[in-house]
Amino acid sequence: MSTEEEHRIAVLALPGVLPLDLGIPVQAFGPDPRYRVTVCADPAAGPVRSGGFTVTAPAGLEALREADTVVVPGYEEPQAAPPAAVLSAIRSAHDRGARLVSICTGAFALAAAGLLDGRPATTHWRDAADLQRRYPRVDVRPNLLFVDDGDILTSAGVTAGIDLCLHIIRRDHGAAVANNRARALVAPPQRPGDQAQFVERFRPVDRGAELAPVRAWMLGNLAERHSVDDLARRAHMSRRTFIRRFQQETDTSPMAWLTAARLDWARELLETTAAPVEQIARLSGLGSPAAFRAAFHRHVGTSPTDYRTAFRR
Repeated sequence: MSTEEEHRIAVLALPGVLPLDLGIPVQAFGPDPRYRVTVCADPAAGPVRSGGFTVTAPAGLEALREADTVVVPGYEEPQAAPPAAVLSAIRSAHDRGARLVSICTGAFALAAAGLLDGRPATTHWRDAADLQRRYPRVDVRPNLLFVDDGDILTSAGVTAGIDLCLHIIRRDHGAAVANNRARALVAPPQRPGDQAQFVERFRPVDRGAELAPVRAWMLGNLAERHSVDDLARRAHMSRRTFIRRFQQETDTSPMAWLTAARLDWARELLETTAAPVEQIARLSGLGSPAAFRAAFHRHVGTSPTDYRTAFRR
């Protein structure tokens, strides 16, 4: 990485680049004279079109050979791996010592280049399962805003990309510089990367209807204690058959589904009511306040109180 006063940043616009994701690093780093930002693209791909825009990049892939930091914004079809020339340029930049950064689905390009194997990474929560399925050697952290793994940093969608850019400025030049940039962007000066993404829900989508009445009853009685044997009797099945059918219809176990449903209900209560944590622990069926806090932090990545504060802010 360059030790010169001017730090060179290449922002790689892939076909279908998301306009907001593309603008984040340009706005975050561009006005600072300590950084020199260049938007680049693969010339073989032709004009980069996305969301009604056509991006005319002033540089080609050669910008990656000179960059101290390479930023890959999200793009519309991450299931399609970028061209071999692009992946080779990304790998070469990393081998040369450049810092790699992705925003949202930009993580798919880093994974396609083989640079996330065995490393923690995140992306937009909607795409996290697909990233894990396509690249099983990646340690996907779906609930995190961003992951700083030293020379490779990844973030979730849009505002998490701003958080990551501010984190990089803080890492490069300290809190005062990062806070000044945050004020200019009218953004929170610091949100830690381990703060959870506000996903829609944890409970998986049901794919079958045979046990739907049982699941509906479970949702209506979250505060009660349940066992697999009790639920199997309600379904008029043996324990083994019930577990197998439940797994087929939800891709998870009955108790895991129940915990996810309770967490969803707890989050809704935290978002929409002023009920104390002790009451929410009881209403959600997640046990004592201490057990509730532990389960919430384990799955959401923050405490119930901090979640409520952050969500309302």
